[in-house]
Amino acid sequence: MRQPYLPDLVSAVRAPAQAISGPDGQIRAEGVQGAYVGDRRVLSRLVVTLDGVEPVPLRAGAAGAGAWFVGVARHLGDAGADPSVVVRRDRRVVADGLEERIAVTSYARTPVRARLGIQLGCDLASMHDVRTGTTVDELAGGPPWTVGNVRVEAAIAPEELAISLERGETFEATLTVTARDPAPPVVIASTRPAFAAPDVQADDRRLAALVAQSVADLDALLLADPSAPADPFLGAGVPWYLTLFGRDSIWAARMLLPLGTDLAAGTLRTLARRQGIRDDARTGEQPGKILHEIRRPDLDAPLPPVYYGTVDATPLWISLLHDAWRWGLPPAHVAPLLPNLEAALAWLGGTGDFVSYRDRSGRGLANQGWKDSSDAVQFSDGSLAAPPIALCEVQGYAYAAARQGADLLDAFGRPGAPRWREWADALAARFRARFWTDDGYPAIALDGRGRPVDTVTSNIGHLLGTGVLDPAEEADVAARLAAPDMDSGYGLRTLASTSVGYNPLSYHRGSVWPHDTAIVLGGLPATGAPSVISGLLAAAAAFDYRLPELYAGTPAADGPPVPYPPACRPQAWSAAASIEVLRCLLGLRPDAPNGVVRLNPLRPSPVGELTVHGLRLAGERLDVHLTADGTADVTRAPSRLRVEID
Repeated sequence: MRQPYLPDLVSAVRAPAQAISGPDGQIRAEGVQGAYVGDRRVLSRLVVTLDGVEPVPLRAGAAGAGAWFVGVARHLGDAGADPSVVVRRDRRVVADGLEERIAVTSYARTPVRARLGIQLGCDLASMHDVRTGTTVDELAGGPPWTVGNVRVEAAIAPEELAISLERGETFEATLTVTARDPAPPVVIASTRPAFAAPDVQADDRRLAALVAQSVADLDALLLADPSAPADPFLGAGVPWYLTLFGRDSIWAARMLLPLGTDLAAGTLRTLARRQGIRDDARTGEQPGKILHEIRRPDLDAPLPPVYYGTVDATPLWISLLHDAWRWGLPPAHVAPLLPNLEAALAWLGGTGDFVSYRDRSGRGLANQGWKDSSDAVQFSDGSLAAPPIALCEVQGYAYAAARQGADLLDAFGRPGAPRWREWADALAARFRARFWTDDGYPAIALDGRGRPVDTVTSNIGHLLGTGVLDPAEEADVAARLAAPDMDSGYGLRTLASTSVGYNPLSYHRGSVWPHDTAIVLGGLPATGAPSVISGLLAAAAAFDYRLPELYAGTPAADGPPVPYPPACRPQAWSAAASIEVLRCLLGLRPDAPNGVVRLNPLRPSPVGELTVHGLRLAGERLDVHLTADGTADVTRAPSRLRVEID
């Protein structure tokens, strides 16, 4: 049994539903193809024919909840090379299923007679079964189809599908598929829009195309907890991770702060409601800890339906709260989360000399950072690190979270701030003493024996901007990441190509993850940013501006980026990377509590002249214009904020 591949498939999503088909629009009972609602495949087959013959596909496209497909019926209409019968399918995914319009248009000189066929099938397979390649038989009969509490209904209109067309006429049929689930783990967010959709114009047109596609996909990935549908968060990605993931949802919300704080607020509150309160080795729950993911309880998956096996979501939650406050999240929304902040800080403080992880259940994730595959943390000779493992970037996250948490405690008149600043300083000193290798870069981790795991990885780039490094150390890290074995030309490799364990088509050992590159970009000096931005834009264009979860780390000199076959697309934090690119171009650094927003744009602008309308800061609109040389002009700004341009 093997995980299905996705590169040639077309995806549309309106979380918690998604539809995945071939580029011809057909959904076949194979691989990952299907329509899903809440991690159940509610449609495993949707095949359209005319007189039993499938149309020949010509073109397809997708954005957000919609997908479209154009084909021709070569066996119908006029003889000769020119097709004269066109079939167009417009698919729209809705929260509980899908709607599809099938239009057959004749341009033939003579009348066209045919029967439209719409074949349906349903297996109600779980996403876990689909991902592992497990064969699940389609249910007999139907529609409707029922398994447990889930019921799937389908309707086709009109009932009579015989087609008779004169020249220029069109026959239309509609299909509606609806899944009824009385206890879904996640639901569609009732708050829309959860963020602004900025208008971007640049000399480099790739930027505007990337932002537009990304914003449409991000809107389609919005989810909510059934207990609080007005608190939006982003599902991680299509198809495998369309649910709440602590780390992914936090990073995506953090990158989208230039579009407003509503998404951050919803994400913070959703995760705070499920913050750990007890110690449970099976689920990884601990008091104050932020969860990793939630799933349906009836999926028979290897992980518990509510799982806390993540070492970084807790400090990242603190940083999201702090950053949202800086971007203008109202104090009335911050204050109720301060007890959760204090619990999260207490979890950090109880982790020992370094923040580390070990799976205590025997069934959880062996690695619990963002690189969570089993072979992600390895020495330069290819041997794997043994737990407990302390990741370098997590120490940076923890340092930043402790200091940011202290700032929040001070601002809201709560005790404890000096303790957390002292804790952060002590952590930085231990990090400096233990993590740096003899070759002049930080190790990816310390293993269970305290040995530096000495491979060169993108993890070290996450340290930039956290404060755990001094300026000279940051310059050393930035220089190491700029080397050809790390910069593929389409983004930063997760593992240096000079490493024994390098594989450009592995999950975490040499591939490129757009969000990873964007995080590093946020901390790079101005001299290193333009080439990274150029690489991401080139990759975006190659993927029709819908950046995947990851792609191969093969060098740009070898040609276009190669897809990683099972990668999610769209993926929340990959799409959100577009907004981080925009923020870095403008050099936006807000401090709404102190009434100021600072801009330090890249000079010259890597995308030429740039105009951005409709950013959000402190609940108001922000418009910025950059000339090609990087000179900034804020044409509209929040009334109570002072603008400073460096």
